[in-house]
Amino acid sequence: MPAIGLCVLAEVTERIDRFLSDQLQLSRTQTARLLAARLVRVNGSEVRASRVLEHGDTVEVSFPDSEPPRSLTPADIPLDIVYEDGALAVINKPADLVVHPAPGHWDDTLVNALVARGLTLAGGAAGRPGIVHRLDRDTSGLLIVAKTDEAHRRLSHAIAARRVHRTYAALAWGHLAQPSLRIDAPIARAQEDRKRMAVAPGGREARTEVRVVARFESCELLRVDLETGRTHQIRVHLEHIGHPVIGDAVYGGGGSRRISGGPRALAQRIERATPRQALHAAGLAFRHPESGEPLSFQSDWPSDLMPALKLAADAELIAQDAPLRYLRFFNRDG
Repeated sequence: MPAIGLCVLAEVTERIDRFLSDQLQLSRTQTARLLAARLVRVNGSEVRASRVLEHGDTVEVSFPDSEPPRSLTPADIPLDIVYEDGALAVINKPADLVVHPAPGHWDDTLVNALVARGLTLAGGAAGRPGIVHRLDRDTSGLLIVAKTDEAHRRLSHAIAARRVHRTYAALAWGHLAQPSLRIDAPIARAQEDRKRMAVAPGGREARTEVRVVARFESCELLRVDLETGRTHQIRVHLEHIGHPVIGDAVYGGGGSRRISGGPRALAQRIERATPRQALHAAGLAFRHPESGEPLSFQSDWPSDLMPALKLAADAELIAQDAPLRYLRFFNRDG
């Protein structure tokens, strides 16, 4: 019977059923079945669904042999592979693409597309081979996948140790009071809606660095650097400080209605021109898991979000094919 082991690193966490749903991307029904079948142990002992985990707890989940993992069906989905060697690949993921198979998306994900290209993938949980970190379905940009078990292990450890630097470009409503800030606010599942995340006391630590790259009439282009990697972290943190990502259907905080006075009409046009959340994984830097060589990759503002940026920006920026490079987005000295 295959099993997965987890260790609780947060000081305070959730009930075991919610923890497993979040960490293993299982439905609440699947989690309930595992607990009812006594296939979940904490520190070696069987537990109920109401058990609240503590820092340092070890969780072991066994999966019945009678329920083998689904086979990975190849899918002919175009991909932009910006780097590849024997250990890993870096993908420039398009928006509207789920990273790994899950209920509702068993055969139309990034993993299915990689299988169709003949890429060897290794490491990761069942059904998620090669996946080291994820991007939301409607977030575009750079993503690492592992091709060997050792690469997956080392890259996963590097992310946990915060040695993988991930930088995002976001178009957000309003104007920050200062050119840069650090958001340090814990994140947990929202009590009123378990599909949402929220800033909440007792949640998992979450820290985000934000810098204004360009200021427009009703919004700003931000550079966002992750110190931690919680679910929906950037979107939750920007909503928390009152500057949600434009086009975010979940954490949008009212969208263009937040803008008052003369800029409201332009804000409405920008909103209509934004087909999804205006969030893009633009920068990725880490050391190669085998050679230790420093690797760095950049991805400029995506084409599907260009109309919204052009509406927001001035004429000089509109003429640029690579607006992030033009604005020195990738220059950390500003």
